[in-house]
Amino acid sequence: MAERRDGVAVDSDEDSLDVMDLSDFARRHQWWSRIFGNNSGPIAEKYSVATQIMMGGVTGWCAGYLFQRVGKIAATAVGGGFLLLQIANHSGYVQVDWKKVEKDVNKAKKCLKKKANKAAPEINTFIEEATEFVKRNIVLSSGFVGGFLLGLAS
Repeated sequence: MAERRDGVAVDSDEDSLDVMDLSDFARRHQWWSRIFGNNSGPIAEKYSVATQIMMGGVTGWCAGYLFQRVGKIAATAVGGGFLLLQIANHSGYVQVDWKKVEKDVNKAKKCLKKKANKAAPEINTFIEEATEFVKRNIVLSSGFVGGFLLGLAS
């Protein structure tokens, strides 16, 4: 006696074979799934590889470009401030109590060591989550890294 399964007549005895739709199989098993694993993430299911690389590259370039510009401004501000403080110190406008500075730095070191031991599990959790995101979205992440490096170079 034959029964119907997914619109296909199948013999009910155990020797029957299931019919597999190859187009559906190809859609579910992308080439990056064979290389990087089956869980390539929700983004991989929505967009093509070219779209993912383009999206990652554009966002990476923007982030790299902004990082470069903000980094230059920050370095100029810190360096300029340090230069002005040195000129003021040399001219006698500012007197630095180096013993107090050393005492405060040692106090800050102790406080940072205490807080660093408490924050370690949270940081490890964040690193694990970030690593898992990169693994799930490897194509998008590699596009972002490439774009970021190009943004730093431009």
